[in-house]
Amino acid sequence: MSRKKVVLLGATGSIGGSTLRVLRAHPDRLQLVGVAANGNHTELAGICREFDVRHAVLSSEPAYRAARQADDFPKGTELDCGSAALEALATLHEADIVLVAVVGAAGLRPTLAAIEAGKDIALANKELLVLGGAHVIEAAQRKGVRLLPTDSEHNAIFQCLQGHPPEQLDKLILTASGGQFRDTPVSELSGVTPGMATQHPNWSMGPKITVDSATMANKGLELIEAHWLFDLEPERLEVVIHPQSVVHSFVQFIDGSILAQLSPPSMTFAIQHCLLYPDRAPGVEPTTDFRKTFSLDFKAPDYTRYPCLQLAYDALRTGGAAPAIFNAANEIAVERFLAKEIAYLDIPKLIEHSLTKVASHSEPSLDQLLQTDTETRALAQGHTF
Repeated sequence: MSRKKVVLLGATGSIGGSTLRVLRAHPDRLQLVGVAANGNHTELAGICREFDVRHAVLSSEPAYRAARQADDFPKGTELDCGSAALEALATLHEADIVLVAVVGAAGLRPTLAAIEAGKDIALANKELLVLGGAHVIEAAQRKGVRLLPTDSEHNAIFQCLQGHPPEQLDKLILTASGGQFRDTPVSELSGVTPGMATQHPNWSMGPKITVDSATMANKGLELIEAHWLFDLEPERLEVVIHPQSVVHSFVQFIDGSILAQLSPPSMTFAIQHCLLYPDRAPGVEPTTDFRKTFSLDFKAPDYTRYPCLQLAYDALRTGGAAPAIFNAANEIAVERFLAKEIAYLDIPKLIEHSLTKVASHSEPSLDQLLQTDTETRALAQGHTF
């Protein structure tokens, strides 16, 4: 069996770490041929040594200069820098699949380049579809490549839909942990600090996505992503709070039957499914053990606690560039919150302000979307309360 050749964009983040665990578990099936990171050149060099990677890219020019000075990359690794290098890495001739785990809008152009080059995409960047969903889906359909979702929720839906024609589908129900403040009185949320907001009860993730989980902006982004991946209108997309994070989503069919996918809260399950698809192999870690007593709880989200989720629904219904505005404003709001420039409860206020003030084109071109993204970030960065 020939090994599937993988390019990993975002190798030093939390998704990258889970991906490396899958690669270590299946060296006979998967080969890492290209890696990219933003600025952690020391860790990226270690990955290149461990996996004998020949192609590496650092997005940060200062990090690239530091890496050159440190001379810590293996002699057989070709190290490059910048956005053009990232696109070249995504289109690497020998690559079969590109796992996109870079954060935010930076992943859009490399992903489109990979699609144009005929590469399958394992998608771990939800912002990418939120920003440019229409363009990514059109390109993937035109080139006949597969978009394989590695978010646990979308991967669960993808698995549950296998073998079922679209006309049998009624709705999708995405599960959400509710974050670390799901039981905190709303009146006490004004006192939330960055240190408190970056401690998730179930998942091990980076600071930005952990804050997004607390505000449920993350689930809002996933709703928009689900709209593009599965071609459903907002009225057929629901969210339910599930504190245990064992059921990763539900698919409800027109006859009332509901299918779900279950696994422990680890990204290795979804990542392995995508990288090996359509094959399966033993997992990296133990799965759910039904011989042990445990409970699964579900409840509807409270939008007074999670105004970011309501704003995401509103942006999705508005359409056009509104989801891109939601995404950009949220990124800046979280950055400013983590830098202690704004309060936790200012995050939804900044998103709402941006959605009100930035013009939203009805059918934006890719350049218009990127311009809207830039305008939104500038507005959100400069707004004071």
